[in-house]
Amino acid sequence: MKTIDPSSVRLRATVAATLVVAVALGAITVVLVVVLRGSLTGSADAEASRRAGIAVQAVKGGITAEAMPAQPLVATRELATRTETLFITDPDVFIAQTADPPLADWAPVDSYAVAGERLTTAEGGATMLYARVPLTGTEQALQTLNGVLLPGVPALLVLVAAMTWFSLGRALAPVAAIRAKLAHITARDLHERVPIPRSRDEIAALATTVNDTLDRLEASVETHKTFVADAAHELRSPIATLRARLELAEPSELTAEALTDVARLQSLAADLLLLARLDAGEPARTTDVDLGQVAMEESLRIGRPPELDLDLDIEPDVVVRGARGHLDRLVTNLVDNALRHASTRVLVRVRTDGDQAVLQVHDDGPGIPPEQRETVFDRFTRLDEARARDAGGAGLGLSIARDIALLHGGTLTAEDGGFIATFPATH
Repeated sequence: MKTIDPSSVRLRATVAATLVVAVALGAITVVLVVVLRGSLTGSADAEASRRAGIAVQAVKGGITAEAMPAQPLVATRELATRTETLFITDPDVFIAQTADPPLADWAPVDSYAVAGERLTTAEGGATMLYARVPLTGTEQALQTLNGVLLPGVPALLVLVAAMTWFSLGRALAPVAAIRAKLAHITARDLHERVPIPRSRDEIAALATTVNDTLDRLEASVETHKTFVADAAHELRSPIATLRARLELAEPSELTAEALTDVARLQSLAADLLLLARLDAGEPARTTDVDLGQVAMEESLRIGRPPELDLDLDIEPDVVVRGARGHLDRLVTNLVDNALRHASTRVLVRVRTDGDQAVLQVHDDGPGIPPEQRETVFDRFTRLDEARARDAGGAGLGLSIARDIALLHGGTLTAEDGGFIATFPATH
């Protein structure tokens, strides 16, 4: 299952958008509830005032003291056109007979809206008439609103988060494609380009800029490769001529040292020319090659001091697909490096491991510190103990060996006691 990076732009933007919408919805919900409650309560107060006014108009004229009991009713009045007495009762109207009527018991504040009107009796006295309106409708409306908002707001936030997540995913998909392509472009793949999305937005402009940069980088690297190849090629002839003249000259200590230096120059020019070809990705003629035979022949061909033992542990029929010349050079560079650093013994082993062909070159020398096991493959890199002039090499042998291994779809790494190279085996 793919994990989500907490620092990703997609996640942070989704969280930010959801929080903004949540704050906005929360504020809108509070305002809506307060405004609706105020509106409904105001309507109830207006209805209570209207009822109180109607009740006052109904009881005007002919109100006696006996007509004002301490219970909810309108009043008693004599009709102007009739002689009989009419009693009008209403549980939502209250005529107060005391200065402090029990309105809290009759109309609780949380349940009713109350309005009062002054009422003058027929005897010239004055009292108060109160009318109440139940707030049941208000509470029901608010409960309905809460019933909609409580599940609706979280659902809306989930919808906003999902839409933001998927929208940003689609918007950032070209960025992921550009990043993935750039991650696989190496010095050997500078001809490749990142995909440009069809949208004419900032991401398309970014992809175009990246491709323009790759164009300039490819041109610069190609110029550099051409220069190195041309320089190495042009140096081969004068170096060969100089070596021939020194070999024909009268032997002396000076000519011997000069021949050693010329041999180093000749080897360096050959290494630079090979590196230029490897960097250029020139296709090599590949055939089925017996890696064990290559390792044995090249190990025995290299001259070694008599005090060093060379042990060969070769498994038969370890076949790989590759260029014989390149594999010869890989084995030569690894064995030569081991011979220069060994104390008494060098081991060359070839074996199979599943579908992999394995080449190991070990020596009993001081070894390579773990922190420098990648550095040794950099070009022109030599460890401190190998910097002496008589150690030989210009620091290109291991770099060339790794390039050859990568060219054959394999690997080359340093380990305790030496190096190990792996290649896809041919069965």
